[in-house]
Amino acid sequence: MSKTPKGFQIDQKVVYPSQGVGVIQSIEKKTFKDEKILYYRIYLEVSDMTIMVPVEKADTLGIRSIVPKDEALRALELIGEDYEPIPSDWKLRYQMNLDLLKKGSVSDIAAIVRSLYHRSKVKELPILERKLYDSALKLLEDEISFSLKKTREEVEELIFNRLESK
Repeated sequence: MSKTPKGFQIDQKVVYPSQGVGVIQSIEKKTFKDEKILYYRIYLEVSDMTIMVPVEKADTLGIRSIVPKDEALRALELIGEDYEPIPSDWKLRYQMNLDLLKKGSVSDIAAIVRSLYHRSKVKELPILERKLYDSALKLLEDEISFSLKKTREEVEELIFNRLESK
């Protein structure tokens, strides 16, 4: 595994915020506007998509390593905890959750799943919020399954057991 200036390696699993877990397939130099630029080629299995990300922009885009086991377990705990009521105005709620999703930390994504799940128990979510919930849930399952080395199904069961405990 060869290291790069940002520290990611070929075959390393990374999280691309709002896209999911990907694998760095290669690190390539490409010419763009007469300049040689180093790129990560990242394959995202969840969407069956390959993306090229300039190494220098990886931090700005929020690309990060998969969280360690203790942080994944903490996110699962967070799902079962009490939470602050969220705004009843769905547009305000949607924007708040979208901002959290863009930040991309596993605990932010867990907070989105928790609040929208409980909101959906009170009243059906508008279509945009439902899509946001589905997306956040998939991202959470994806990262936690890699972190804990469990199947997505096992992680989904862990998540829903915690959500239902409230």
